[in-house]
Amino acid sequence: MDASSSICCLLGNPVEHSISPLIHNTLAEMLGINMAYCAHKIEPDRLGEAVRGAYALGIRGMNVTVPYKTAVIPSLIGIDDIAGKIGAVNTLVTGDGGYIGYNTDIIGFERQLLDLGITLPGRDVIIIGAGGVSRAIVYLCGLKGVRRVWLLNRSRGKAQALADEVNERFDRDAGGEGVLVKVLGLDEYSSIPAGKYLTVQTTNVGMYPKTEAVAIMDDGFYDLVETGVDLIFNPPVTLFMDKCMKAGANAENGLKMLLYQGVAAFEMWYDVKVGEKETSHILELMKRKMGI
Repeated sequence: MDASSSICCLLGNPVEHSISPLIHNTLAEMLGINMAYCAHKIEPDRLGEAVRGAYALGIRGMNVTVPYKTAVIPSLIGIDDIAGKIGAVNTLVTGDGGYIGYNTDIIGFERQLLDLGITLPGRDVIIIGAGGVSRAIVYLCGLKGVRRVWLLNRSRGKAQALADEVNERFDRDAGGEGVLVKVLGLDEYSSIPAGKYLTVQTTNVGMYPKTEAVAIMDDGFYDLVETGVDLIFNPPVTLFMDKCMKAGANAENGLKMLLYQGVAAFEMWYDVKVGEKETSHILELMKRKMGI
């Protein structure tokens, strides 16, 4: 670093576990960009102050993680159209007088699917959980022409509110077979027609240190899975993934989504294109750090 270094950072609570600094600082080094990236734990009552202070200090760009992806929006001067529809941002880009919010989670997830050879148009998808990341993925499904989303959640009310919003937003009947998003309780999966589905686990159930937990314990559910993606990446193989594989399905954790959403943010901040050489190298560093 020197007096000409630009600064980017992560806002969240907690942030001590984050490997975003590894992603961005390695990208900067590989691309010859004079920048440094750090992580800041922000208390809820200081979020707006932190965003304003970052702009005053000339912080070039920021990532936002749990629990502030929605709470940060009132502190922004603008929001990308897609991020506005999702109602959550994870990337802040400097504008005239403040920051503009974007959502690169959907970019990261779609790119991970493409690595798996999976495209979304015309598919039926099962999504477990109705939190912030789930919200982004449900909207991505609508934007990409998914035929049906089966949204499974412990709280049906929360999931139904999301489903109602998305169904109204896309105003289509999923090919004549009903609404785009249908809600079920976690124990109601038997209502899903027999078949093989892309299945996305978006909850924090099974995250370290509670690695023996899983949102749906019944082995029968996993007979529905063609490819299971657990957005948790610690542990690298979750109980959800283990159950998918024992049922004969492919399974992958969320490490690539984390990488690709970070790459998309970096490209926005510095108007560059990150290549396969850089992403492959950083993915190996991430795996090494995770002990994979």
